[in-house]
Amino acid sequence: MPEPCSVLFLMEDLCFGGTQRQTIELARRLDRERFTPSMLMLTGPTDLDAVAAGAGIGLEYLGTGRAVARLFFLRLGSAMKREAPDILVPCTALPNIWGPIWGRVLGIPAIVGTCRGGGSLSRQHEWLLWRLCDHHICNSPALVEGLRKLGEPAGRISYIPNGVDTERFRPGPEPPSERPPLILCVGRLAQDKGHLTLLRAFAIVARQVPEARLRLVGDGPQEAQIRMLAGTFGLEDRVEFVPGSPDVREHYASARIFALASVREGQPNVILEAMSCGLPVCATAVGGIPGLVENGVTGLLSPAGYAEALAASLLRLLGDPPLGDALGRAGRARVERDFSFAAMVAAHEELFDRLHRSRRGEREDMDA
Repeated sequence: MPEPCSVLFLMEDLCFGGTQRQTIELARRLDRERFTPSMLMLTGPTDLDAVAAGAGIGLEYLGTGRAVARLFFLRLGSAMKREAPDILVPCTALPNIWGPIWGRVLGIPAIVGTCRGGGSLSRQHEWLLWRLCDHHICNSPALVEGLRKLGEPAGRISYIPNGVDTERFRPGPEPPSERPPLILCVGRLAQDKGHLTLLRAFAIVARQVPEARLRLVGDGPQEAQIRMLAGTFGLEDRVEFVPGSPDVREHYASARIFALASVREGQPNVILEAMSCGLPVCATAVGGIPGLVENGVTGLLSPAGYAEALAASLLRLLGDPPLGDALGRAGRARVERDFSFAAMVAAHEELFDRLHRSRRGEREDMDA
C-alpha cells in the first residue's frame, strides 16, 4: 500500500476566523489512510491551535507571538523543506504569495492555491502568481469567474463551497420568534465585515424597537472605533461585545436574527452556521453571499454600505416573527442539502488524489 499523501496547509495564523476554522475542519476529516495533514503558521500559537492539535494535525510555527514572524519569508523556505509535502495548500494572503514562490523553488510536486476572500482579485496575488500554482480552489462562483477573467484556465479552477457540521449546528429548542429580539453578528471586528454600517442600521432599529439588542461576537482592529460609535449613538447598554471563541453555538441559540453587513466576502462560514441553526439572515449582497442567502426565501439582502436598507430588513423580521421562522427553516433545509462537510471533504480529497497521482506518474516516467 502506498504511503499517504502529505498535505501541508500554510496558514498566516490560527486566530478565530472562518478560513482557519474551515481549514482545520478539512484537515481533521481527511482520510488518514490516504492523507497526512500538517499546518505551518507564520505566527506563534494563537486561538485554535489546541483544536488543531487535538485533531491529530501536526503544527509548526515560524513565530512565537500573535504577530507574523519578522523576516518570515526568509525562514519559510527552510521550514517548507523540512516538511517536504506532496501537496502545498497556502491559505490567506501572505501564504498565497510566498507559499507558491518557495514551493516552486523547492520543487514541491503540487501547489493548490486558495481563493476565499471577497476583495478585488486584481489587488491580490492571483493576477501575478497564478502560474505558480497547479490548481486553485475557490469557495464561491463569483471568485471562480473573477479568476477566469484574469486569465486562469477553467480546468485549473475548482469551486468547492464551504461546509458546515449540521449535527453540531442545529436549531434550538424554540423557534427564533419565541426568543428576545436579539440581533447577532459573528465575525472579526475588521473593516471588511461592515460593523460600522451594522451599528448605524441598529441605531435606526433601536429607535423603533426599544427592547432590541445587538450582540457582536469577535475580536479585531476596529473594536475601539465600533465602541466609540456605539457611545455616540447612546447605545452602550444595548450593544454587547463578546470575544471570539471556538464554540459560538450558544449565541446562535439565543438570537432571533443573524446579521452580516460585509463590504467584501467570499462565502462566509458564519452565515452557513446561522442558517444551519435555523436563523433568518439579514446580509449584504456581496461576493458569495447571494449564493447562500436567497432573498425572501432564506433571508433578506441589502446593498453594502446602505444602513437604511439593512435597518429596513431587520425591522421587517422583528415586526413579522413568523416570517423569520419560515426563512430560518428554509435556510436549514438549504444547508442540509448543499453545504455538508462530507461533500466539502470529498471534493478536496478527489482533487488532492488526482494531483498526487498525476505528479507521482510524472516522476515515475522521469525515473524510467
